[in-house]
Amino acid sequence: MLGSQSMLLQAAGLLIYALLVVIMMSVFAYLFGWVERKIIAKAQYRHGPTYVGKFGILQNLADLVKLLAKEMVTPKNADLATFLLAPLLLVSITVFVILLLPFSPTLQASEFGLGLLAVFVLLGFTPILVFISGFASGNKFADVSAQRSVLMLLSYEIPTLMVVAAIALASGGYNISSVVSSQSHLVFAISMPIGLIVFFITMLAELERTPFDIKEADSELIAGWLTDISAPYYSIALLLDYSRMFMGSLIIALLFFGGWLGPVLPPVVWLVAKATLISLAIIFVRVTTVRMRIDSVLRLGWRWLIPLSLINLVIAYALFG
Repeated sequence: MLGSQSMLLQAAGLLIYALLVVIMMSVFAYLFGWVERKIIAKAQYRHGPTYVGKFGILQNLADLVKLLAKEMVTPKNADLATFLLAPLLLVSITVFVILLLPFSPTLQASEFGLGLLAVFVLLGFTPILVFISGFASGNKFADVSAQRSVLMLLSYEIPTLMVVAAIALASGGYNISSVVSSQSHLVFAISMPIGLIVFFITMLAELERTPFDIKEADSELIAGWLTDISAPYYSIALLLDYSRMFMGSLIIALLFFGGWLGPVLPPVVWLVAKATLISLAIIFVRVTTVRMRIDSVLRLGWRWLIPLSLINLVIAYALFG
């Protein structure tokens, strides 16, 4: 009886924690959707969101209501179940990954030795779901976009995992809390600058952010594998875009900038503050760069990032092995 009650309490606690993560993710997606629009407008000498709410802060809410109020239309040639399920599964993977990331030594869903490895195993399903979503729509533009996204994501998995292996070597394992605590004297952003550069670039590719937003090459593929989704599902795609940016920023903060480590302020505040600054850096990259061609994207990954990640791994072995 006591054992079953304990399991129920743990399940309830995990459910509450997951709900808090979803709320935090949604708030971040809403606010940074507005922040990104304002920054891009400023860079392009436009006003951006202005009239709906103070400083246009309610513009995203108005857009969300508009999207959800529109008709749900599915393509005639689509595999309906697969086409509708894939975007929801992508959002679910993002939520699960954030659940695996600790926000402090005491605020985490669970702690186990292979947490960092589990994060990238889950992210490894992204190319599969992207391909399924594009292929199931029955649209040739979406299909080509999905194939291009898969080529990019798979090629960039190699340098990503090599950098993760270097971090595991430096911290003594794949436990995320141990990775953070091992940066108490010197963060890996300083001791592994090559790893930081490679990981930041590969994470931009993982998030399919500019200059790696080849899924939405509008001059070639319209909106890519999202071409045929209706307005309600497009709101899910927008949530997915900014939620994944939040997830990627958290991962970079934990692996290279000491995570929740910092004086005076609570650990959660430090982690969220670092993730916020990294998210702003991702937005500034979008503002100041242009989309790369698929051949240039693949050449960058195979010719430069894989050798650099190998060099970073050798240096990490020499320093920490």
